[in-house]
Amino acid sequence: MPAERFIPSARDAIEMPLDELALGLLRYLGDGAQVNRHNLTNINAWTSHHDVGAYGNEFMCALAEAYDWLEHHGLVAVNPAGGGSEWGFITRRGCRMLEDPRGLATIRAERRLDLALHSRIAQRVRRQFILGEYELAVFAALREVEVRVRDLSGAEDSDIGMKLMADAFKPGGPLHDAEMDKGEAEALMALFRGAIGTFKNPTSHRPVEYDDPTLASEIVLFADLLLRMLDRVQARLDR
Repeated sequence: MPAERFIPSARDAIEMPLDELALGLLRYLGDGAQVNRHNLTNINAWTSHHDVGAYGNEFMCALAEAYDWLEHHGLVAVNPAGGGSEWGFITRRGCRMLEDPRGLATIRAERRLDLALHSRIAQRVRRQFILGEYELAVFAALREVEVRVRDLSGAEDSDIGMKLMADAFKPGGPLHDAEMDKGEAEALMALFRGAIGTFKNPTSHRPVEYDDPTLASEIVLFADLLLRMLDRVQARLDR
Protein backbone atom coordinates (compact mmCIF):
# COMPACT_ATOMS: atom_id res chain seq x y z
CA MET A 1 0.00 0.00 0.00
CA PRO A 2 1.52 3.38 -0.95
CA ALA A 3 2.44 5.26 2.20
CA GLU A 4 2.07 8.58 0.36
CA ARG A 5 -1.71 8.25 0.76
CA PHE A 6 -1.27 8.85 4.48
CA ILE A 7 2.21 10.26 5.06
CA PRO A 8 3.57 13.16 2.99
CA SER A 9 7.12 13.54 1.69
CA ALA A 10 9.92 13.16 4.20
CA ARG A 11 10.52 16.90 4.17
CA ASP A 12 6.88 17.72 4.84
CA ALA A 13 6.53 14.98 7.45
CA ILE A 14 9.32 16.31 9.67
CA GLU A 15 7.66 19.74 9.65
CA MET A 16 4.17 18.46 10.57
CA PRO A 17 2.70 18.78 14.07
CA LEU A 18 3.40 15.52 15.85
CA ASP A 19 -0.23 14.56 16.39
CA GLU A 20 -1.07 15.08 12.70
CA LEU A 21 1.83 12.90 11.61
CA ALA A 22 0.88 10.28 14.19
CA LEU A 23 -2.70 10.11 12.94
CA GLY A 24 -1.44 9.72 9.38
CA LEU A 25 0.76 6.89 10.58
CA LEU A 26 -2.21 5.28 12.31
CA ARG A 27 -4.20 5.40 9.08
CA TYR A 28 -1.26 3.85 7.26
CA LEU A 29 -1.19 1.03 9.82
CA GLY A 30 -4.94 0.65 9.54
CA ASP A 31 -4.57 0.22 5.78
CA GLY A 32 -2.51 -2.90 6.30
CA ALA A 33 1.04 -1.81 7.11
CA GLN A 34 2.92 -3.87 9.69
CA VAL A 35 2.46 -2.62 13.23
CA ASN A 36 6.08 -2.92 14.16
CA ARG A 37 8.08 0.02 15.49
CA HIS A 38 11.43 -1.39 14.33
CA ASN A 39 10.24 -1.97 10.78
CA LEU A 40 8.51 1.40 10.55
CA THR A 41 11.66 3.23 11.59
CA ASN A 42 13.97 1.24 9.33
CA ILE A 43 15.06 3.50 6.49
CA ASN A 44 15.37 0.52 4.13
CA ALA A 45 11.58 0.20 4.21
CA TRP A 46 11.18 3.78 2.95
CA THR A 47 13.66 3.95 0.07
CA SER A 48 10.95 4.86 -2.45
CA HIS A 49 9.33 7.53 -0.27
CA HIS A 50 9.67 11.05 -1.62
CA ASP A 51 12.64 13.06 -0.27
CA VAL A 52 13.81 10.23 1.97
CA GLY A 53 17.28 10.40 0.43
CA ALA A 54 17.77 13.96 1.62
CA TYR A 55 15.94 13.76 4.93
CA GLY A 56 16.20 10.08 5.87
CA ASN A 57 17.50 10.34 9.43
CA GLU A 58 15.17 13.18 10.39
CA PHE A 59 12.25 11.34 8.79
CA MET A 60 13.00 8.16 10.78
CA CYS A 61 13.18 10.15 13.99
CA ALA A 62 9.85 11.82 13.17
CA LEU A 63 8.23 8.42 12.54
CA ALA A 64 9.65 7.09 15.81
CA GLU A 65 8.18 10.08 17.65
CA ALA A 66 4.84 9.56 15.90
CA TYR A 67 4.72 5.85 16.77
CA ASP A 68 5.58 6.57 20.41
CA TRP A 69 2.84 9.24 20.45
CA LEU A 70 0.33 6.64 19.24
CA GLU A 71 1.46 4.24 21.94
CA HIS A 72 1.37 6.90 24.66
CA HIS A 73 -2.21 7.83 23.72
CA GLY A 74 -3.39 4.23 23.68
CA LEU A 75 -3.91 3.94 19.93
CA VAL A 76 -1.36 1.18 19.45
CA ALA A 77 0.06 -1.26 21.99
CA VAL A 78 2.69 -3.97 22.26
CA ASN A 79 1.38 -7.33 21.08
CA PRO A 80 1.35 -9.65 24.13
CA ALA A 81 2.00 -12.58 21.82
CA GLY A 82 5.06 -10.90 20.33
CA GLY A 83 7.52 -12.51 22.70
CA GLY A 84 9.13 -9.24 23.72
CA SER A 85 9.59 -8.01 20.15
CA GLU A 86 8.40 -4.67 18.80
CA TRP A 87 5.32 -6.12 17.15
CA GLY A 88 2.18 -4.27 18.10
CA PHE A 89 -1.49 -3.94 17.26
CA ILE A 90 -4.04 -1.20 16.82
CA THR A 91 -6.02 -0.90 20.04
CA ARG A 92 -9.78 -0.67 20.40
CA ARG A 93 -9.40 3.06 20.90
CA GLY A 94 -7.20 3.23 17.82
CA CYS A 95 -9.87 1.45 15.77
CA ARG A 96 -12.47 3.94 16.99
CA MET A 97 -10.23 6.79 15.92
CA LEU A 98 -9.87 5.28 12.45
CA GLU A 99 -13.66 5.17 12.15
CA ASP A 100 -14.13 8.67 13.56
CA PRO A 101 -14.39 11.25 10.75
CA ARG A 102 -13.34 13.91 13.28
CA GLY A 103 -10.21 11.93 14.16
CA LEU A 104 -7.68 14.48 15.27
CA ALA A 105 -10.31 16.89 16.61
CA THR A 106 -11.55 14.14 18.94
CA ILE A 107 -8.06 13.38 20.20
CA ARG A 108 -7.28 17.04 20.80
CA ALA A 109 -10.59 17.53 22.62
CA GLU A 110 -9.84 14.58 24.90
CA ARG A 111 -6.42 16.05 25.63
CA ARG A 112 -8.14 19.24 26.80
CA LEU A 113 -9.69 17.18 29.57
CA ASP A 114 -6.48 15.31 30.36
CA LEU A 115 -5.89 17.46 33.41
CA ALA A 116 -7.01 17.76 37.01
CA LEU A 117 -10.73 18.31 36.57
CA HIS A 118 -12.75 19.23 39.63
CA SER A 119 -13.26 16.21 41.87
CA ARG A 120 -17.05 16.39 41.45
CA ILE A 121 -16.84 15.68 37.72
CA ALA A 122 -13.40 14.20 37.09
CA GLN A 123 -14.06 10.47 36.96
CA ARG A 124 -17.54 10.22 35.48
CA VAL A 125 -17.41 13.07 32.99
CA ARG A 126 -13.98 12.17 31.62
CA ARG A 127 -15.08 8.54 31.15
CA GLN A 128 -18.24 9.58 29.29
CA PHE A 129 -16.27 11.94 27.11
CA ILE A 130 -13.70 9.32 26.12
CA LEU A 131 -16.56 6.98 25.22
CA GLY A 132 -17.83 9.68 22.87
CA GLU A 133 -20.92 10.37 24.99
CA TYR A 134 -20.55 14.13 24.65
CA GLU A 135 -24.17 15.02 25.45
CA LEU A 136 -24.07 12.98 28.67
CA ALA A 137 -20.70 14.44 29.64
CA VAL A 138 -21.96 18.01 29.19
CA PHE A 139 -25.20 17.27 31.06
CA ALA A 140 -23.40 15.58 33.95
CA ALA A 141 -20.91 18.43 34.32
CA LEU A 142 -23.57 21.17 34.37
CA ARG A 143 -25.84 19.11 36.62
CA GLU A 144 -23.06 19.07 39.21
CA VAL A 145 -22.97 22.86 39.03
CA GLU A 146 -26.73 22.94 39.66
CA VAL A 147 -26.46 20.46 42.53
CA ARG A 148 -23.59 22.40 44.09
CA VAL A 149 -25.51 25.69 43.97
CA ARG A 150 -28.56 23.99 45.50
CA ASP A 151 -26.51 22.50 48.34
CA LEU A 152 -24.67 25.73 49.12
CA SER A 153 -27.81 27.84 49.07
CA GLY A 154 -29.92 25.41 51.09
CA ALA A 155 -32.55 25.27 48.37
CA GLU A 156 -35.12 22.51 47.96
CA ASP A 157 -34.75 19.63 45.53
CA SER A 158 -37.60 21.13 43.53
CA ASP A 159 -35.60 24.33 42.97
CA ILE A 160 -33.93 23.93 39.60
CA GLY A 161 -32.52 25.66 36.57
CA MET A 162 -32.15 29.34 35.91
CA LYS A 163 -34.54 30.32 38.72
CA LEU A 164 -32.35 28.48 41.21
CA MET A 165 -29.33 30.43 40.00
CA ALA A 166 -31.17 33.74 40.18
CA ASP A 167 -32.53 33.08 43.68
CA ALA A 168 -29.11 31.98 44.93
CA PHE A 169 -27.08 34.92 43.60
CA LYS A 170 -29.58 37.80 43.65
CA PRO A 171 -29.15 40.61 46.21
CA GLY A 172 -30.16 39.11 49.54
CA GLY A 173 -29.78 35.56 48.17
CA PRO A 174 -27.78 33.00 50.15
CA LEU A 175 -24.79 33.11 47.77
CA HIS A 176 -24.82 36.84 47.12
CA ASP A 177 -21.64 38.67 48.13
CA ALA A 178 -22.70 41.98 49.66
CA GLU A 179 -19.13 43.28 49.42
CA MET A 180 -18.96 42.74 45.66
CA ASP A 181 -19.53 45.58 43.22
CA LYS A 182 -23.22 45.63 42.25
CA GLY A 183 -22.52 45.26 38.53
CA GLU A 184 -20.08 42.40 39.11
CA ALA A 185 -22.56 40.64 41.37
CA GLU A 186 -25.21 40.89 38.66
CA ALA A 187 -22.72 39.58 36.10
CA LEU A 188 -21.90 36.61 38.34
CA MET A 189 -25.58 35.74 38.63
CA ALA A 190 -25.97 36.09 34.86
CA LEU A 191 -22.94 33.84 34.31
CA PHE A 192 -24.48 30.97 36.26
CA ARG A 193 -27.97 31.55 34.84
CA GLY A 194 -26.56 31.62 31.32
CA ALA A 195 -24.51 28.47 31.81
CA ILE A 196 -27.50 26.48 33.05
CA GLY A 197 -29.92 27.96 30.53
CA THR A 198 -27.64 27.54 27.54
CA PHE A 199 -25.93 24.22 28.18
CA LYS A 200 -27.77 22.26 30.87
CA ASN A 201 -31.47 22.94 30.30
CA PRO A 202 -31.58 21.87 26.62
CA THR A 203 -30.05 18.46 27.45
CA SER A 204 -32.59 18.06 30.28
CA HIS A 205 -35.58 18.41 27.96
CA ARG A 206 -34.57 16.97 24.59
CA PRO A 207 -31.76 15.15 22.78
CA VAL A 208 -28.92 17.51 21.91
CA GLU A 209 -26.36 16.34 19.37
CA TYR A 210 -22.84 17.52 20.18
CA ASP A 211 -21.10 16.63 16.94
CA ASP A 212 -18.10 18.83 17.76
CA PRO A 213 -15.90 17.28 20.46
CA THR A 214 -13.98 20.53 20.83
CA LEU A 215 -17.15 22.43 21.75
CA ALA A 216 -18.21 19.71 24.17
CA SER A 217 -14.82 19.71 25.88
CA GLU A 218 -14.90 23.48 26.29
CA ILE A 219 -18.35 23.28 27.94
CA VAL A 220 -17.03 20.67 30.37
CA LEU A 221 -14.09 22.96 31.18
CA PHE A 222 -16.55 25.82 31.67
CA ALA A 223 -18.44 23.70 34.20
CA ASP A 224 -15.12 22.90 35.87
CA LEU A 225 -14.46 26.65 36.23
CA LEU A 226 -17.91 27.26 37.72
CA LEU A 227 -17.36 24.50 40.28
CA ARG A 228 -14.06 26.05 41.31
CA MET A 229 -15.75 29.42 41.66
CA LEU A 230 -18.34 27.76 43.90
CA ASP A 231 -15.50 26.39 46.04
CA ARG A 232 -14.50 30.02 46.64
CA VAL A 233 -18.10 30.88 47.46
CA GLN A 234 -18.10 28.10 50.05
CA ALA A 235 -14.84 29.38 51.52
CA ARG A 236 -16.39 32.87 51.83
CA LEU A 237 -19.50 31.45 53.51
CA ASP A 238 -17.37 29.40 55.90
CA ARG A 239 -15.52 32.54 56.97
